[in-house]
Amino acid sequence: MSAAFINTLFTQTVAFAADEFNVSQSGQGIGASVVRFGIVICLPLVALADRYGRRPVMIAMAWAAPLVSALGAIAPSYIFLVGTQAIGRPLGLTLDILIAVVALEEMPRNTRAYATGLLAVISGIGGGIAVGSLPLADRGPTSWRLIYLVALVWILVAVALTKWLPESERFTKHQKQAVILRIKLSSVFHGHLGQICSVVFLTNMYIATVSIFQNRYLKDERGFSAALVALFTIATSSPAALGLIIGGHIADEKGRRIIGATLVPIGAFLLALSFCTSGATMWLFAIAGGLAFGISYPALAVYRGELFPTGSRGMAGGIIMTSALFGGIVGLVGAGFVLDSGLSYGTVMLCLVTGPVIASLIVWFRYPETAHRDLDEISHDF
Repeated sequence: MSAAFINTLFTQTVAFAADEFNVSQSGQGIGASVVRFGIVICLPLVALADRYGRRPVMIAMAWAAPLVSALGAIAPSYIFLVGTQAIGRPLGLTLDILIAVVALEEMPRNTRAYATGLLAVISGIGGGIAVGSLPLADRGPTSWRLIYLVALVWILVAVALTKWLPESERFTKHQKQAVILRIKLSSVFHGHLGQICSVVFLTNMYIATVSIFQNRYLKDERGFSAALVALFTIATSSPAALGLIIGGHIADEKGRRIIGATLVPIGAFLLALSFCTSGATMWLFAIAGGLAFGISYPALAVYRGELFPTGSRGMAGGIIMTSALFGGIVGLVGAGFVLDSGLSYGTVMLCLVTGPVIASLIVWFRYPETAHRDLDEISHDF
């Protein structure tokens, strides 16, 4: 919840901060891209977690992420706001990566995808708290800053982790093999890592753009207030929580590959249609698209840790997350400039659906099936 709140904070508030600082659509896209570029901070941190353990890095991130992110409340300029979030958000992402790693390492073979889906549901609550704080932005032109102060609530999580978080048993068992990952370029582009990076790059090129510009679309094109934006976001994304549970169960019982390959492009197309319609139809398309993405998420997310050994699982997660964020940068910068040129939101989002379609083909033809297999067998931990 803490990691998800930090990761959602800038996405939900940038449209309101842009009004105070008089920033254009392309400026918002560039700012969001710079924040995502901060992902490079994650790589040395997850490398430390592979060498010295998950626990100390997770505790450090739980303290640092909310403290740095809360500095957005005193931002004197848009550049300062972007700068603080370009540091704070990657710290939250590092925590998010290591949460997924530890969960995967602790789960039995027939519950890994289900656990991934369940964690996503809990993350959704953290993100939902950020969304639910949006009505604070209606109090005045500068009141969006209050949402950044809410980040300080997550210091309580840091206190709890410091007292009670144990080390991953699997890491302790394989500690002699837990060395920093060194990858040749050929393996990056031809092995499992290259395949997964390609998929997350293409899908996040779409998802990041939708998530950033949805609030602006609702605010400017549909005349929604901050409270109504929050209601729309919560109402249309909440059914996805049910999809995460269902998708995790299906992925563990029936397999990951098929469900991931089929539902990602369907979800992308449905969400894009929500930018082309209005009224109840807009709400229904957004709900259906979010549900499809929710069902597909556990099947694809669990691959990010299953295919790599304990000594490199954290670093692999960091590289994959970096690829996803770079995909988001491409989508955000491109969409921002195109929208400023006068092209409609619906046209831009429908064009971006191409990314998830190509990603689904990679999953269908290149991903292995890992359901019902032991982690040692998949990741070659011996």
